[in-house]
Amino acid sequence: MNLEEVSLTLVYGAMAAYTIAMIAFSIDLTTADRKQEVRRAANIGMSVTVLGFFLHLAGTILRGIAGSRVPWANMYEFTLTFTCVAVGTYLVLARKHDLRVLGTFVNGLALLSLGIAVAVLYVRVQGTPPILDHYWLVIHVSTATLAMGLFAFAALMSALQLVQLRKEEKAKEMANAKAKDSVVANVGAGGSEPVTSGETQEKASRWRSLPSAKELESGAMWVTVVGFLLWTFTLIAGAIWAEHAWGRPWNWDPKETMSLVVWGFYAAYLHARTTRGWEGKRAAWLNIIGILALMVNYYVINFFVDSLHSYAGV
Repeated sequence: MNLEEVSLTLVYGAMAAYTIAMIAFSIDLTTADRKQEVRRAANIGMSVTVLGFFLHLAGTILRGIAGSRVPWANMYEFTLTFTCVAVGTYLVLARKHDLRVLGTFVNGLALLSLGIAVAVLYVRVQGTPPILDHYWLVIHVSTATLAMGLFAFAALMSALQLVQLRKEEKAKEMANAKAKDSVVANVGAGGSEPVTSGETQEKASRWRSLPSAKELESGAMWVTVVGFLLWTFTLIAGAIWAEHAWGRPWNWDPKETMSLVVWGFYAAYLHARTTRGWEGKRAAWLNIIGILALMVNYYVINFFVDSLHSYAGV
């Protein structure tokens, strides 16, 4: 078994670990007793996620060693790397904050990305194309990989923020309705003690609570800030490399143009969030549109559009 095959085996091992972790986190997420002190399923999920991450990381590194280069010279390798960054970001943040409730979604996205990578994007290890054989491959693509992993995690937090906002709005409406019913019942009883009913008592949720919408929004913003800085450097590094490779820094190539559009979406998100006071749904949707634009840049441009970047291929 050569290094390429070992790398692929490790990736499959990571996928198996992410599957087990996703199931464990799902059990924890649907636990009816939210006051349970020892969350065994969540702890198992976190431990298995760590195992999956290290299998994933080892598989990515061995892929690079097998090709005698950095492991992001094609779409398969790039997907391995940015997914590894997204999971790693989650594990780092989870050391300071209790983010076990997000484990189902993080592992699910990692599993989906790796599934697409091995089923659709996989190619055998090849040498570096001459035009990519440059130190800017390490600088330009590594920052793009880091940024994409961070953007993916931030978009997940924004999507969950929308879910939590809807839940909080419903809870507020129910609380207002109960307060109104209590006042009406009290008046009808001639000012006696408030009338309570078993139907109006709050029932325990079958779903373990997500972090508040505010917490998710704040986390998404700060992760996006770091990703935006890396993406800005990606554009600058790409322009410098284009000057070396093609004789001019900007060619209005579809890949370049869409990368600039992605930058614009995230710039708009951060500007609206920090200076215009956009919060809640509007900010979350801007962040989600940004990752959708990034996915168009990554999948649609690479597969369906003739571009100077087509040599990266799959």
